[in-house]
Amino acid sequence: MSGFSLSSEPFTLERDCAAVMVPQGETVTLPAGQVGYITQALGGSFTVYVEGNLFRIAGNDADALGKEPPRPIELPDDASDDDVEKLVWQQLRTCFDPEIPINVVELGLVYDVSLEHSDEGSRKAYVKMTLTAPGCGMGDILVDDVRTKLELIPTVMEADVDLVFDPPWNQSMMSDAAKLETGML
Repeated sequence: MSGFSLSSEPFTLERDCAAVMVPQGETVTLPAGQVGYITQALGGSFTVYVEGNLFRIAGNDADALGKEPPRPIELPDDASDDDVEKLVWQQLRTCFDPEIPINVVELGLVYDVSLEHSDEGSRKAYVKMTLTAPGCGMGDILVDDVRTKLELIPTVMEADVDLVFDPPWNQSMMSDAAKLETGML
């Protein structure tokens, strides 16, 4: 399963697996043998439906679903800051709200990205982003997802993700593709 689907793919967990309840954001452990349906597989993580609830399962737990984990990110040794920034934006496009099959960049949730380069060759990424709604229970999960995925990039030793609400997000910040996908165009 490569993305969002109107049909669901059944699964049986092969081992105990950490999951995050959607939209509450509470971390739980789903037991081995649990049966459910994969409703969305985007950006290396999975949204699953189990006994009337939605859960997000991280890509590093893909094996519990019988899936392959995401491949490691590669970066040439002589990569420039521009190369790394391009990869940062690619990684941001792998971050999805578990309820919306559109990445945070296309949703217009990322306000700013910058990199700081150290003398030792490592980098620190700075991201300012927002949520579609300030009270979103998945806010901390999305911030952590962005941070974790950026820190997977070789040479990015730290990602500082600042959640801001000014300016407030609105639908006009979405890309045309996102508006078309959601029927808001």
